[in-house]
Amino acid sequence: MKLRLNKKVLKENSVQFMRQAGYSFIRGIVGEEMSFERPLAANGWPRFHAYVKEDDNELSINLHLDQKRPSYAGASAHSGEYDGELLNEEIERIKLLAKS
Repeated sequence: MKLRLNKKVLKENSVQFMRQAGYSFIRGIVGEEMSFERPLAANGWPRFHAYVKEDDNELSINLHLDQKRPSYAGASAHSGEYDGELLNEEIERIKLLAKS
């Protein structure tokens, strides 16, 4: 799921905003995207995984839910979900944080 936020409504930069939303920075910048996670359980899985891209006027958040860690070394498959009620709720939560 994608969410676009006008940067003018945010009170902080993109990394600070994602931290305020409960996300941790998990990877360096890949191309123009940063990667963040918000685990839903103590063992880290499932987790919300967000790719964040920033331009002059907009913060673009591409969000999905990783159900489990990759099954074997070098694999990127993770049983990801890209839509559904839980993702809709998370998008709405992020929107509310942007407005506050």
